[in-house]
Amino acid sequence: MKKVMITGIGMVTAVGNGRDASWENIKAGKPGIGRITKFDASRCTSQVAAEVKGFDEWAIGGGLLDKREARHMALFSQYAVATAKEAWHDAGFTDEKKPDMDRVGTILGVGIGGLEVTGESFKTLFEKGPDRLSPLAIPELIANEGAGNIAIALGAKGPCQVITTACASSTDALGFAMDLIRAGRADVVVAGGSEAVIMEFTVGGFMKEKALSTHFNDTPEKACRPFNQDRDGFVMGEGAAILVLESEEHAKARGAKVYAELAGYGATCDAYHITAPDPSADGAVKAIEIALKDAGVTDKSTVGYINAHGTSTHLNDQMETNAFKRVFGEEGAKKINISSTKPCHGHCLGATGAIEAAITALAIKEGFVPPTINYEKPDLEVDASKGETPLDLNYTPNVGVKRDIEVAMSSSLGFGGHNGILVLKKVEG
Repeated sequence: MKKVMITGIGMVTAVGNGRDASWENIKAGKPGIGRITKFDASRCTSQVAAEVKGFDEWAIGGGLLDKREARHMALFSQYAVATAKEAWHDAGFTDEKKPDMDRVGTILGVGIGGLEVTGESFKTLFEKGPDRLSPLAIPELIANEGAGNIAIALGAKGPCQVITTACASSTDALGFAMDLIRAGRADVVVAGGSEAVIMEFTVGGFMKEKALSTHFNDTPEKACRPFNQDRDGFVMGEGAAILVLESEEHAKARGAKVYAELAGYGATCDAYHITAPDPSADGAVKAIEIALKDAGVTDKSTVGYINAHGTSTHLNDQMETNAFKRVFGEEGAKKINISSTKPCHGHCLGATGAIEAAITALAIKEGFVPPTINYEKPDLEVDASKGETPLDLNYTPNVGVKRDIEVAMSSSLGFGGHNGILVLKKVEG
């Protein structure tokens, strides 16, 4: 079976525009969560989010996006194209030095798409009528245009598709991209996720589900607190990450640098509830086991790091910890460095899996585990009769640590019961 290598990374998050800025701030445990500025949140009980700042200066000023073209893209497409170009250049590709573009695929994970365009278009429709709608409204808002815009920008003429599985979208996109290369349908795939939906509708919608943090509006940097006893919901984020994947043979032939091997992928569905995870953790456990088997990991003790979904909701953090204990055993799980980086970049919905996969690859490459910040009150008081377990694993509290990581895992668990797991391996040299 062909091995698949990660040779380029592009990233934009609430803590940095670009791969290096994002990674350095995540390593340092810098929180990117603040009071919402993108709209007047006074009517919302949750008033915090992880917003991307200074994007135009970085992307347009830095030549990653054309200003005129950007005006005809929804924001999620702008994030997608800019990070794809960063990843493409990072992989060493240029106009003069590029692969067979007929063999380059584009797979993007998007949870929602250009929702701000939808909102603006409905406002125009109601106030002025259908004749005043923008002719670009539909091409801007539909989710597939994120992948389409990347393919146009790079000239990638292979398979071009979008995966939508809620918060597991871009994890599944990376898994699907890996399988394309393994199957010989592409030599290179530009894959990842993008999301930009911090607006009153989405905050209000998640708020009514009681999914968002509401008790830390005056201290927003503390609002996302995975695995803490006083966690009270997730914090919405935005951003994108794109990874350039290519077969080992293709990467070696051109002397490409490699961050890590994307070695395994597992996906299951809880078939349990439209929003809540199955508390038994059966679906997550199966997805992890499938991914480890797919990666050829027979010795589970080689797993040194897990980038957890870690949303800071009561149900997710409890279920996920339970899953890790079931797969690795109580003692084995405690030897693994686990962290949720969402207190830095927020929960970026469809983009979150790709952002966290990029972080996992960088953690392997650098031998550094980023921290779970805001870890202050361990949640040890549980109801065993309900199958709950103490949240007593090594969540890498507050300060990152150096660690040689042979095998790592990234976990994404989405509404609808979607479980997506990626396994990455260190590549020597």
